[in-house]
Parts: sequence; structure tokens; C-alpha cells
Amino acid sequence: MPGQTIIQKIFAAHTAPDSSVNPGDIIWLDLDVRTARDFGGANVVKNYREHYGDAPVADAARTFFTFDLVVPPSNIPYANNQQLCREWARTQGVRVFDVNAGIGSHVAIEEGLVQPGSTFVGTDSHLNILGAVGAFGQGMGDQDIAFAFKTGRTWFEVPPTMKVILKGKLRPPCTARDLTLAVMRALGSSGALGRAIEFYGPAIAALDLAGRITLASQVTEMGGIIGFPVTNYESRITNHSPLPTPYSLLLTPYSLLPDPDADYIETVEIDIGDLTPLIACPPSPTNVKPVHEVAGRRIDSVFLGSCTNGRFEDFAAVAEIVRGKRIAPHVMATVVPATRRVYAQMLASGVLQTLFDAGFIISNPGCGGCASGHLGMTGKGEVQVSTSNRNFPGKQGAGETYLASPVTAAWCALKGEIALPLAGRL
Repeated sequence: MPGQTIIQKIFAAHTAPDSSVNPGDIIWLDLDVRTARDFGGANVVKNYREHYGDAPVADAARTFFTFDLVVPPSNIPYANNQQLCREWARTQGVRVFDVNAGIGSHVAIEEGLVQPGSTFVGTDSHLNILGAVGAFGQGMGDQDIAFAFKTGRTWFEVPPTMKVILKGKLRPPCTARDLTLAVMRALGSSGALGRAIEFYGPAIAALDLAGRITLASQVTEMGGIIGFPVTNYESRITNHSPLPTPYSLLLTPYSLLPDPDADYIETVEIDIGDLTPLIACPPSPTNVKPVHEVAGRRIDSVFLGSCTNGRFEDFAAVAEIVRGKRIAPHVMATVVPATRRVYAQMLASGVLQTLFDAGFIISNPGCGGCASGHLGMTGKGEVQVSTSNRNFPGKQGAGETYLASPVTAAWCALKGEIALPLAGRL
């Protein structure tokens, strides 16, 4: 019998002891945490009431709402949906991370709701971001999450695992986002379809938590179920804020590694030794090209943020580039921190002041840049460089969106056009 991959080990620890956890098997998966956002949350409550009435949730201490999409609400439907969830949560004793908290998946990491080896589901299609800390995260539909609220479990098909080996090391001005774009260029939008991914290589081992989040968050756009940057996952979240640092911010070293004889459906090697900054051009996140091939295209706006690049480290890198300078006068540049803690770090460190002085618009924490109702939308004919995760037509408005690293986006904002970042200014 072959050994087990990381996803098989996590699943084996969360199902019946005698259950088979081979690829293709369907298992009942015990859930450590179940969540709903403000988008979809009201439908979760509706489905729960329809099927389970006033029955209590399986475990209120493991059940949460996270409001991160239209925060604070700028329209009546979202205000109504959020209030409906709040009122139902009070009756159930369920905690709400409200409109000031930030992106739910990031809040889960910061607050210790998720730990290496745990299982976590919700209504967010990018919950597989939690692979960054060695956990299984998955977005599901409203009815599925209502069932998870009531039972604390869900059924899941065990996915096969592919191994992606990154050869070489990242060199400035390339960042974790460029590494991620290189993987997306190699795999395309379906190269990991229905699979888990284990990422290996010296560049992976060198990634900090923010970099692992960037990589894990884009597995959805490769068709994948979950991605694990294989490391020990020990990372202290940078704390430049006056807020207390809870013990959970120092993540437990994760020793649950795959067995040496684990079975992989495919192994892909990607050489990043000569990597140059990359950019995803419309109309797809996997339409990836070197920045120099599209340099010179005039832009109208820049967006910095999202679950992919909304960490303090991302904004600090931008601040280092724009300090003492002003963005191009015709460019509208918007910054949305991932969480309240990230915002506090920006305040305490001076990063927020630097970005403000350079001409950036800084908003409150939240998702941003992903859908109608968010900051970061484009008008017809507008060209934007964004650090968000998707650039499908209409996703960030009626204009054209290019996806790039915060470093590349900073240079684009300064020059008013798509521009190749310079290594010497990092």
C-alpha cells in the first residue's frame, strides 16, 4: 500500500478510522471550523431555517460569520443580509467577525481559528488559501454550509495530488506573486483540475507567510482543490502595531509531511532561475506574459489588496518604492488592507503615511477589487493594474485588468503605464 500525501493525512485524521482515503474515495469529513460570509450568509441562514428550524448548530464555538465583501455595507441588500446574519448568530451563540475585521480567511489565520492539519469550510471560493498554513480550506455552496453548520461535517471526494517542483531561487525584483504567475503560466486554468498540489523547492522554502498566502490563494485559478507550500509552516505574523499579539500568531511548526512513498498523479518541474517579472493580461489570470512584453501600455488605475496580496509585507514593499515620490497624476491608486491588524501595522510603521503622501487612496480592511460593490472596479475603457486574483471580463468592472505583483503595480502607478520594476529600488 503506497504512503499518503498531505491531503490524505489530513482527511484520514478527520474521518472514520476504518475509512479508505485513497484518491477517488468519498468520505464523511469532520470539520474543525465552518463559516459564512456576508455574501451567501443570508442564504445559509435561510437554508438552515428551512431544513433545521430553530435547532442549534453542531458546535457554536466552531461556527462563525465573517463579513468582508461590502464592508461597511454601501447598499440596502447587503445591510439587510448582514443584519439578518447578526440576529441569527445571536440566537445561536455564534461569533461574528463584523465589517471592521477584514478578509475572513486572513482573520482565521490571525486569530488562530485555523491551525496546521485542520479542516475549514465556508462560502468563500478562495478558502483554499488556508493551504498556506498547512490546513484544508474549501469554499462550498449555501446549502452545503447550512448542513455543515448543523452537523459539523460534510462529504468530500479525496483528490489526487500532484507535485510541483520549483527549481531555482527568486531574485529581486521578482516576488512571490511572480513565482505564482510562473506556476499559473505553466499549469494554465485546468492543469491542476480537481487535484491537490504540493509545492517544493528552495524558493518555496524561502517564502514567508505572506508569500505562501499569495501562492495558495491562486490555486483556484489553476483548477485546483488546495495547494500546500511544503515547509514547516512556522511563521510569526509581522507585528508593527500596538495591538497585542495573540499566541496563535506564532503558528505551530507543522510536521505532517507526506510519506516518502506517497503516490502522485503527476510531477511538474518549473525552472524560475531566470524568472523576470510577470503580468497576467486580459482576459484570464493564466494569460501570463513577461512585463517587458506589454510595458508602455497607458493605465488609468492601480489596485493594491485582495486575499492574494493584501498583507502588510505587500504594502511595505510598495512604500519602499514610492517613498518621497508621487504617483502619476492621471492614475487613481487604491489600497485595501486585508485585515484590521494589517491596517494597524501600516499605521504604526509609517507605511500608511508613505502611501498617502504618494497619492494612494487608503480604505478600510476588506476584500476589495473582486466584485461589484467593492473598491477597485473599472469603467468602460479603463485600464487597471491590480494585485487581485482574477481578471475575467466584468470581474473588476467594465474595463481591462492586468494582474501583477505589488512591486510591479507600484512602478506602474509611478509611471502611469505598465512598467518593468527595477531591482535596485527594492
